[in-house]
Order: sequence, then structure tokens, then C-alpha cells
Amino acid sequence: MSSTAPVNAPDPSADASPTAQVTATGLRKSYGEGDAEVRALDDVTLRIERGCFTAIMGASGSGKSTLLHMLAGLDRLDTGSVVIDGIDITGLSDSQLTKLRRERVGFVFQSFNLLPMLTCEQNILLPLELAGQKPDRAWMDTVVDRFGLRERLTHLPSQMSGGQVQRTAIARALVTRPSVLFADEPTGNLDSATTDEVLDFLRTSVEEFGQTVVMVTHERDAAERADRIITLADGRIIADEAVPHASAATK
Repeated sequence: MSSTAPVNAPDPSADASPTAQVTATGLRKSYGEGDAEVRALDDVTLRIERGCFTAIMGASGSGKSTLLHMLAGLDRLDTGSVVIDGIDITGLSDSQLTKLRRERVGFVFQSFNLLPMLTCEQNILLPLELAGQKPDRAWMDTVVDRFGLRERLTHLPSQMSGGQVQRTAIARALVTRPSVLFADEPTGNLDSATTDEVLDFLRTSVEEFGQTVVMVTHERDAAERADRIITLADGRIIADEAVPHASAATK
């Protein structure tokens, strides 16, 4: 995690559990008005534990991506609150939210979102550059070597395979040592072999680095690589289950 000053002092009353990385309470979000109104989230409450790999599942329109966006501070709630590291992000200004995301949140997307004109190394270091921070070279080396990217650092995204590109995206998300890494359908554009590879590296970030990961997926096989599966339907949580022997299943 970044060594710069936090966005706001933690509020101990906002998160009573020392093991919770993210706490969401009474989340509601609607889009449209009148007869066209769609309630994407309907009174969702949950806690994401530190060092846990959580998968969020649901059919199209269930609210899973909306929930991820709310937990990550990418969109504004109608009502409810989200706390990350004891910081209630609900009332933060746009600039404060931007600062918090840079310091405490990592993102991995289905479309990778790498800049095509930058090398693998430049893409990984981009969040630090945007935040005006110097990289921790020891940590950078650890991530690069563990994710097998050493020989690809000078390559452009167009010169890498889909798995290498997504590994680069995961490395970019981890380089700032975020409190929580959010992954939105990170294997949606990948074949089955590359999907397994990417999920392995997400598990590696949890098991070896102690990273907290929240992943949205519509694939049951991918979700079962997590420690916990939360299932949504019509904006509500309809199931919350632990995955037995999740770590052993990946070996």
C-alpha cells in the first residue's frame, strides 16, 4: 500500500471488525425514472475479509457489476455506505475518491485497459507515475518475476499473448500494494487455458501476497477458484457460500 498520507483518518466506528477490508451496508442504486426505473441494487449488505478471494456471480442484470463499481467507489450510491480500510468513502468528493482509488484500490478489467503505445513495464508502473510516486523496485521485481513477465518488460501489448497481457494488468493493479483488488470479468475475453493461468495468478496474489481480491464473473468454474461466492439476483444477495478447499483445488 502507498506510503503517502491517507485520504481521511479511519473512522473506527464505521468498521468494527479488524478483519474486514471492505464493509458495505444497505446499498441501493437505481437507474432510470418512473416506469423505466431499474433497481440495480436493493439493500445489499456484506463484508469482504482481508486476504480473502471473493467471487460475485449472477445472471446478466443481476447487479453484480454495479455492486463491484459501488464497492470500488467508481459510481455513487443512492443510499447506503461503503467503508474501505475504515474509511467511509460514501461522502468523499470526486478528488478524494480519486486519491483513495490510487492509494488503496487496484483494478483488473475484462478488456485489459493497457495503453498500446506503452511497454509492459511502462504499463505496470503507470499508476505510480500518475500518482507522482516512485516505484518500490524490490516489490516491482517480486511481482514481475512471480508473474513471469521479466522477458516481456520491453514488449508492447500487441507483442504479447492474451495471458501475458492480463498478467501485466494484474501486475499493474498490484504494484501500488492496494488494500483490495477488484477484477471485473477478468477472464471474459480469454480461452480456457489462459483463463486457468489468470485465475492461478489471482490466487497467487491472495496466497503469497495476502492480497484481498473481489472478482465479478458469470462462470461458475472461475468462481469456484475463490474462497467465497456471493450470488446476486434482481439486485439482492440470494446466496453467500464458502468454497471448500479453494486453495487445494488450484494446485
